[in-house]
Amino acid sequence: MENRAVEIHAELKHPVIDGDGHWMEPIPIFLEYLCEVGGPGSVDQMRALWRRNQAWYRATWPERQHNRLRRTIWWGVTSNTLDKATALLPALLNERLPELGIDFALIYPSFGLSINGIVQDDLHRAAIRAYNMMTADMFAPFAARFAPVAIIPTDTPDEAIEELEYAVRQRGFKAIMLRGNPERPIPAAAEGGIDRQKAAWYCDTIALDSPYDYEPVWQRCVDLGVAVTQHSGSGRWSDRASISNFTYNHVGHFAESNHAFARGVFLGGLVRRYPSLNFGFMEGGVSWACQMCADLIEHWEKRRRAGLQYPSATSVAELHQLIDRYGDQRLKANADAIMNSLDAFRPECSLEELGRPEHVSDDFEAAGINSKEDVRAVFSGNFYFGCEADDRATMWAFDPRMGVRLRPVFSSDFTHFDVPDFREVIPEAFEMVERGFVTEQDFREFTFTNAACLHTRNNSDFFKGTIVEQAVANEIGLKVPLPVVAKA
Repeated sequence: MENRAVEIHAELKHPVIDGDGHWMEPIPIFLEYLCEVGGPGSVDQMRALWRRNQAWYRATWPERQHNRLRRTIWWGVTSNTLDKATALLPALLNERLPELGIDFALIYPSFGLSINGIVQDDLHRAAIRAYNMMTADMFAPFAARFAPVAIIPTDTPDEAIEELEYAVRQRGFKAIMLRGNPERPIPAAAEGGIDRQKAAWYCDTIALDSPYDYEPVWQRCVDLGVAVTQHSGSGRWSDRASISNFTYNHVGHFAESNHAFARGVFLGGLVRRYPSLNFGFMEGGVSWACQMCADLIEHWEKRRRAGLQYPSATSVAELHQLIDRYGDQRLKANADAIMNSLDAFRPECSLEELGRPEHVSDDFEAAGINSKEDVRAVFSGNFYFGCEADDRATMWAFDPRMGVRLRPVFSSDFTHFDVPDFREVIPEAFEMVERGFVTEQDFREFTFTNAACLHTRNNSDFFKGTIVEQAVANEIGLKVPLPVVAKA
């Protein structure tokens, strides 16, 4: 039987690294680990949480309307029996990986993606530790082909550092995943003993305006040699609240979450303070990053201190003259009042108040951005974007008209419902080459170079002892310059 994935792989001049594969965790075994970590009570809590998550399916239509129960996914994994077993059994995935046209894979959670959204603190911590213990144990025999990814909690910096130390130092994880925008109740809304789940909330990007100091977390990531990758969605955000349509709630939810976290990382100045730290924004594609990079360049031109239009530049005398010349009687009669409403977004504020020095800020100061090239350097040097095989927008990352060459990372998304046949992933990705959307060099960066760079910047030994060790060493050692791109 023809195997197009193997044929494509044989034609390539480089290995293929899956930067975002997934597995299907064995839930009964997870519960055994959870019981070991948190006791039988934690297992009962987890099962109660699962029952609550089934509320939509067990409610009547009027109840869904009244409670605005969001339509959730009804079947989230592959139905193919062999692929399902492959996702469940690390030994089988290890055996089949060459058949799938892939040499090495980073393995992210499936069920575990929901763990960072657990609000009960004790269950949250116990579930993360249990997941990391189970994953480390089950993938330990297959380190030549896999790097499992540890879940890192981010509700507080202390718990993040504690789990970083455990996962990396004690269990040998080389890759980590965190939630870059935990949902927190607004303090004023949670006063008086209001249930935090019912209080108004906001997304804390943990990189900008957080109530906690996460600087020790970023420094510890540098010290431990791990890239910061985010793999979380925005399913509870206000614009994802259809009670009937799962696709409405699902489309773009990773991209929206990544956009929020990336804005915080960029404008919060993390790259300036930790220039060797790489950030991976997983499974949201790269289209949002293309738009964000362009938007930040345009905002930099208008909102940096040197480019700001100060209220004092408005001449009240000249404006009076123009109203007298072109205004009707009502405008002329209100001319003096208009002088105190010269900002459409802050009516009835005088120019003096609008122009107070403490109200004027350079939004790019923390980021240390002094030119358009500085913006492009972050997006092409420290930011990496997980893109699935069938995402045609990946080609935009390599389009010279963008003025910046972004770093998409090939992501199989094995296990999930949108990959009905594991053998078709590489052929789907390679269609971009066959149809002339990307070059072979683009494909090399997409499926190999970028994943290697993401994880070796702070840890040159990331791939040591793996099947791709020598190829990665050769690729990183060559330091081939990226192609010249057009400047805006």
